[in-house]
Amino acid sequence: MNSRIGGRYRAFSAGTRPSVVNPYAVLVMGEVDIDISNQRSKGLQEFDGWNFDTVVTVCSDVEETCPYVPGREHIHRGFDDPSRASGFEEEIIEKFRRIRDEIWNWMKESF
Repeated sequence: MNSRIGGRYRAFSAGTRPSVVNPYAVLVMGEVDIDISNQRSKGLQEFDGWNFDTVVTVCSDVEETCPYVPGREHIHRGFDDPSRASGFEEEIIEKFRRIRDEIWNWMKESF
């Protein structure tokens, strides 16, 4: 969001299970000229006490894993988690590409 429509929004990212930034995500974002290689995975606790205007959740299993984060507006759109992809490397990369493109198309239509 920051790379494509950041003039209108300032996006922050956090997850319920922070780890390393997935190398497949770095690869497929680089394919569209977005460098996330210097990003780091952050947990929700890093934003404790912050008050957001809008909270956007994109986890597919919102009821199980997406916690409540305070904000004036809540928007949810579930996407498959590409990090759960299995198979040959090219199949995994293709899953990351598909989710990247789905998220981008949704952002263009919604924001």
